[in-house]
Amino acid sequence: METVALLSVAGAVAAVFVPAFVRNLHASRLVEPLEGLRAIGASATALAVERGPTQAYPPSVGLTPEEVPAGESVEDPAGTWDQPTWKELGFKFERPHYYAFAFDSESSKSGSSFTARAHGDLDGDGLLSTFKLSGEFKMGDEAVLYPLEMDREVE
Repeated sequence: METVALLSVAGAVAAVFVPAFVRNLHASRLVEPLEGLRAIGASATALAVERGPTQAYPPSVGLTPEEVPAGESVEDPAGTWDQPTWKELGFKFERPHYYAFAFDSESSKSGSSFTARAHGDLDGDGLLSTFKLSGEFKMGDEAVLYPLEMDREVE
């Protein structure tokens, strides 16, 4: 009888804590795009202040790695983050990760702008979560970083 009571209490505890653990695990994976974009934004803004508004940001670079990891973390082959823009921004992964990143920039005589994106597919269903950070540096103004935007498919 005591064994049955113990198993029933253990089952109830597991029913409460296992879903919470899984939710927390998924939430912790959201740190990767948020911290990654924060680092990219900080580096891009520092470069902009050094260079001035007409050539403020490094050139665009496509999605890195080229395919968004689907449902599992990936470890990049050597050289994945060796593109000059990623080097200028000081951005790379040296551990397995769940997101792919892209950096788009535009320059003109009146100023420059950038958009950095992180794309992920944590559950491997082909629907992506997208996080976006933008900034600009216009003539006569200071470099500005805009609030993070999220288009997050429920993972």
